[in-house]
Amino acid sequence: MLLITGASRGIGAATARLAARAGYRVALAARDRAALAGLVEELGGPARALAVPCDVTDWDQCRAAVDRAERAWGRLDAVFGNAGHSVSTSFVGGHGESPERWREMVLTNVLGPALTARAALPALVRGGGHLVLTGSAAGRGVRPGSLYSATKWAVTGLAQALRAECVGTGVRVTVVQPGLVDTGGIPADRAADPKLDPADVARAVLYALDQPSTVDVNEILIRPVGQDPWR
Repeated sequence: MLLITGASRGIGAATARLAARAGYRVALAARDRAALAGLVEELGGPARALAVPCDVTDWDQCRAAVDRAERAWGRLDAVFGNAGHSVSTSFVGGHGESPERWREMVLTNVLGPALTARAALPALVRGGGHLVLTGSAAGRGVRPGSLYSATKWAVTGLAQALRAECVGTGVRVTVVQPGLVDTGGIPADRAADPKLDPADVARAVLYALDQPSTVDVNEILIRPVGQDPWR
Protein backbone atom coordinates (compact mmCIF):
# COMPACT_ATOMS: atom_id res chain seq x y z
CA MET A 1 0.00 0.00 0.00
CA LEU A 2 1.29 3.41 -1.03
CA LEU A 3 0.36 6.71 0.63
CA ILE A 4 0.86 9.81 -1.56
CA THR A 5 0.69 13.40 -0.35
CA GLY A 6 -0.10 16.14 -2.85
CA ALA A 7 -2.08 13.46 -4.65
CA SER A 8 -4.89 15.56 -6.13
CA ARG A 9 -2.98 16.72 -9.22
CA GLY A 10 0.36 16.84 -11.05
CA ILE A 11 3.11 14.45 -9.97
CA GLY A 12 1.06 13.01 -7.12
CA ALA A 13 -1.94 12.11 -9.27
CA ALA A 14 0.29 10.73 -12.03
CA THR A 15 2.10 8.55 -9.51
CA ALA A 16 -1.20 7.30 -8.10
CA ARG A 17 -2.36 6.28 -11.57
CA LEU A 18 0.87 4.48 -12.40
CA ALA A 19 1.05 2.79 -8.99
CA ALA A 20 -2.55 1.60 -9.25
CA ARG A 21 -1.80 0.07 -12.66
CA ALA A 22 1.21 -1.65 -11.09
CA GLY A 23 -1.04 -3.27 -8.48
CA TYR A 24 -0.63 -0.94 -5.51
CA ARG A 25 -3.50 0.09 -3.32
CA VAL A 26 -3.16 3.84 -2.86
CA ALA A 27 -4.09 6.28 -0.13
CA LEU A 28 -4.47 9.77 -1.56
CA ALA A 29 -3.72 12.75 0.68
CA ALA A 30 -4.34 16.38 -0.26
CA ARG A 31 -6.44 19.37 0.78
CA ASP A 32 -8.75 19.24 -2.26
CA ARG A 33 -11.46 16.80 -1.20
CA ALA A 34 -13.38 17.02 -4.48
CA ALA A 35 -10.33 16.21 -6.59
CA LEU A 36 -9.47 13.28 -4.32
CA ALA A 37 -12.98 11.87 -4.63
CA GLY A 38 -12.78 11.96 -8.41
CA LEU A 39 -9.38 10.28 -8.44
CA VAL A 40 -10.57 7.53 -6.10
CA GLU A 41 -13.34 6.68 -8.53
CA GLU A 42 -10.96 6.79 -11.49
CA LEU A 43 -8.61 4.33 -9.78
CA GLY A 44 -11.28 1.75 -9.04
CA GLY A 45 -13.15 2.97 -6.00
CA PRO A 46 -12.70 2.13 -2.32
CA ALA A 47 -11.34 -1.36 -3.01
CA ARG A 48 -8.25 0.14 -4.66
CA ALA A 49 -7.99 3.75 -3.46
CA LEU A 50 -8.67 5.72 -0.32
CA ALA A 51 -9.03 9.50 0.09
CA VAL A 52 -7.38 10.86 3.24
CA PRO A 53 -7.83 14.66 3.18
CA CYS A 54 -4.80 16.24 4.82
CA ASP A 55 -2.87 19.48 5.15
CA VAL A 56 0.75 18.34 5.47
CA THR A 57 1.67 21.40 7.52
CA ASP A 58 -0.61 20.18 10.33
CA TRP A 59 0.88 17.47 12.57
CA ASP A 60 -2.45 16.07 13.76
CA GLN A 61 -3.72 15.76 10.20
CA CYS A 62 -0.52 14.03 9.03
CA ARG A 63 -0.71 11.53 11.86
CA ALA A 64 -4.40 10.89 11.24
CA ALA A 65 -3.86 10.33 7.51
CA VAL A 66 -1.15 7.73 8.14
CA ASP A 67 -3.21 5.99 10.83
CA ARG A 68 -6.26 5.83 8.60
CA ALA A 69 -4.27 4.46 5.65
CA GLU A 70 -2.61 1.79 7.79
CA ARG A 71 -5.90 0.74 9.39
CA ALA A 72 -7.63 0.49 6.02
CA TRP A 73 -5.31 -2.17 4.63
CA GLY A 74 -3.35 -3.37 7.62
CA ARG A 75 0.07 -2.11 6.56
CA LEU A 76 1.97 0.72 4.95
CA ASP A 77 4.53 -0.35 2.35
CA ALA A 78 5.59 3.05 1.03
CA VAL A 79 4.97 6.77 1.42
CA PHE A 80 5.55 9.41 -1.24
CA GLY A 81 5.89 12.82 0.43
CA ASN A 82 5.15 14.88 -2.64
CA ALA A 83 3.05 17.86 -1.53
CA GLY A 84 4.71 21.12 -2.56
CA HIS A 85 4.12 24.77 -3.33
CA SER A 86 5.99 27.40 -5.32
CA VAL A 87 5.94 31.18 -5.55
CA SER A 88 8.39 33.48 -7.29
CA THR A 89 10.59 35.47 -4.89
CA SER A 90 13.14 38.29 -4.91
CA PHE A 91 15.14 39.45 -1.90
CA VAL A 92 16.09 42.80 -3.41
CA GLY A 93 12.45 43.43 -4.26
CA GLY A 94 12.73 43.72 -8.03
CA HIS A 95 10.08 41.12 -8.80
CA GLY A 96 8.27 38.16 -7.32
CA GLU A 97 5.46 37.71 -4.84
CA SER A 98 5.03 39.71 -1.65
CA PRO A 99 6.72 38.18 1.43
CA GLU A 100 3.29 37.60 2.94
CA ARG A 101 2.90 34.78 0.39
CA TRP A 102 6.18 33.05 1.21
CA ARG A 103 5.05 31.36 4.43
CA GLU A 104 2.83 28.73 2.80
CA MET A 105 5.63 27.65 0.48
CA VAL A 106 8.18 27.27 3.27
CA LEU A 107 5.78 25.39 5.53
CA THR A 108 4.54 23.09 2.76
CA ASN A 109 7.96 22.35 1.26
CA VAL A 110 10.02 22.00 4.45
CA LEU A 111 7.77 21.32 7.43
CA GLY A 112 5.39 19.23 5.29
CA PRO A 113 7.82 16.44 4.34
CA ALA A 114 9.32 16.47 7.84
CA LEU A 115 5.91 15.93 9.46
CA THR A 116 5.01 13.34 6.83
CA ALA A 117 8.19 11.42 7.61
CA ARG A 118 7.63 11.62 11.37
CA ALA A 119 4.06 10.39 11.03
CA ALA A 120 4.89 7.56 8.61
CA LEU A 121 8.21 6.17 9.79
CA PRO A 122 6.92 4.10 12.73
CA ALA A 123 4.63 2.25 10.31
CA LEU A 124 7.35 1.98 7.68
CA VAL A 125 9.78 0.58 10.24
CA ARG A 126 7.24 -2.09 11.22
CA GLY A 127 7.02 -3.24 7.61
CA GLY A 128 10.49 -2.47 6.26
CA GLY A 129 8.96 0.12 3.95
CA HIS A 130 10.13 2.91 1.68
CA LEU A 131 9.92 6.70 2.01
CA VAL A 132 10.18 8.84 -1.15
CA LEU A 133 10.31 12.64 -1.11
CA THR A 134 9.90 15.12 -3.96
CA GLY A 135 12.89 17.44 -4.09
CA SER A 136 13.90 19.42 -7.14
CA ALA A 137 16.79 20.04 -9.48
CA ALA A 138 16.54 23.53 -7.97
CA GLY A 139 17.71 21.96 -4.71
CA ARG A 140 21.09 21.15 -6.19
CA GLY A 141 22.28 24.54 -7.44
CA VAL A 142 22.02 28.28 -6.98
CA ARG A 143 18.88 30.02 -8.26
CA PRO A 144 19.19 33.80 -7.87
CA GLY A 145 16.57 35.16 -5.47
CA SER A 146 14.78 31.82 -5.18
CA LEU A 147 13.42 30.87 -1.77
CA TYR A 148 11.82 27.88 -3.49
CA SER A 149 15.30 26.62 -4.34
CA ALA A 150 16.30 26.98 -0.69
CA THR A 151 13.30 24.93 0.44
CA LYS A 152 14.28 22.14 -1.95
CA TRP A 153 17.86 22.25 -0.68
CA ALA A 154 16.25 21.58 2.69
CA VAL A 155 14.41 18.54 1.29
CA THR A 156 17.70 17.14 -0.02
CA GLY A 157 19.24 17.53 3.44
CA LEU A 158 16.15 16.09 5.11
CA ALA A 159 16.28 12.97 2.94
CA GLN A 160 19.93 12.43 3.89
CA ALA A 161 19.16 12.89 7.60
CA LEU A 162 16.25 10.46 7.37
CA ARG A 163 18.30 7.83 5.62
CA ALA A 164 21.04 8.13 8.23
CA GLU A 165 18.58 7.67 11.08
CA CYS A 166 16.91 4.73 9.35
CA VAL A 167 20.09 2.68 8.97
CA GLY A 168 19.44 -0.69 10.56
CA THR A 169 15.64 -0.42 10.35
CA GLY A 170 15.19 -1.82 6.85
CA VAL A 171 13.56 1.43 5.68
CA ARG A 172 14.76 2.87 2.37
CA VAL A 173 14.78 6.61 1.64
CA THR A 174 14.76 8.22 -1.81
CA VAL A 175 14.64 11.84 -2.93
CA VAL A 176 13.46 12.42 -6.52
CA GLN A 177 14.73 15.72 -7.93
CA PRO A 178 12.81 16.75 -11.08
CA GLY A 179 13.66 19.58 -13.37
CA LEU A 180 10.84 21.70 -14.80
CA VAL A 181 7.56 19.74 -14.77
CA ASP A 182 4.42 20.70 -16.66
CA THR A 183 2.03 20.75 -13.68
CA GLY A 184 0.02 23.77 -14.81
CA GLY A 185 1.78 26.32 -12.63
CA ILE A 186 4.89 27.17 -14.65
CA PRO A 187 6.07 30.81 -14.39
CA ALA A 188 5.52 32.86 -17.53
CA ASP A 189 9.25 33.38 -18.03
CA ARG A 190 9.74 29.61 -18.35
CA ALA A 191 6.68 28.74 -20.43
CA ALA A 192 8.78 27.97 -23.52
CA ASP A 193 11.42 25.89 -21.67
CA PRO A 194 11.66 22.11 -22.08
CA LYS A 195 9.39 20.34 -19.60
CA LEU A 196 8.84 16.93 -18.08
CA ASP A 197 5.38 15.41 -17.98
CA PRO A 198 4.23 14.44 -14.46
CA ALA A 199 4.16 10.82 -15.64
CA ASP A 200 7.91 11.04 -16.31
CA VAL A 201 8.49 11.72 -12.62
CA ALA A 202 5.98 9.05 -11.61
CA ARG A 203 8.01 6.46 -13.51
CA ALA A 204 11.11 7.50 -11.57
CA VAL A 205 9.23 7.03 -8.30
CA LEU A 206 8.04 3.57 -9.31
CA TYR A 207 11.57 2.68 -10.41
CA ALA A 208 12.84 3.38 -6.90
CA LEU A 209 9.96 1.52 -5.27
CA ASP A 210 10.39 -1.52 -7.51
CA GLN A 211 14.00 -2.21 -6.57
CA PRO A 212 14.79 -5.28 -4.42
CA SER A 213 14.60 -4.71 -0.67
CA THR A 214 18.41 -4.84 -0.52
CA VAL A 215 18.75 -1.83 -2.87
CA ASP A 216 18.38 1.73 -1.59
CA VAL A 217 18.17 4.29 -4.42
CA ASN A 218 18.97 7.49 -2.52
CA GLU A 219 18.71 10.19 -5.22
CA ILE A 220 17.18 10.43 -8.69
CA LEU A 221 17.84 13.60 -10.70
CA ILE A 222 15.58 13.83 -13.76
CA ARG A 223 15.45 16.74 -16.20
CA PRO A 224 13.80 17.24 -19.59
CA VAL A 225 16.18 16.99 -22.51
CA GLY A 226 17.59 20.44 -23.23
CA GLN A 227 16.94 22.03 -19.84
CA ASP A 228 19.47 24.74 -19.04
CA PRO A 229 21.96 23.20 -16.55
CA TRP A 230 21.59 26.25 -14.28
CA ARG A 231 17.80 25.98 -14.19
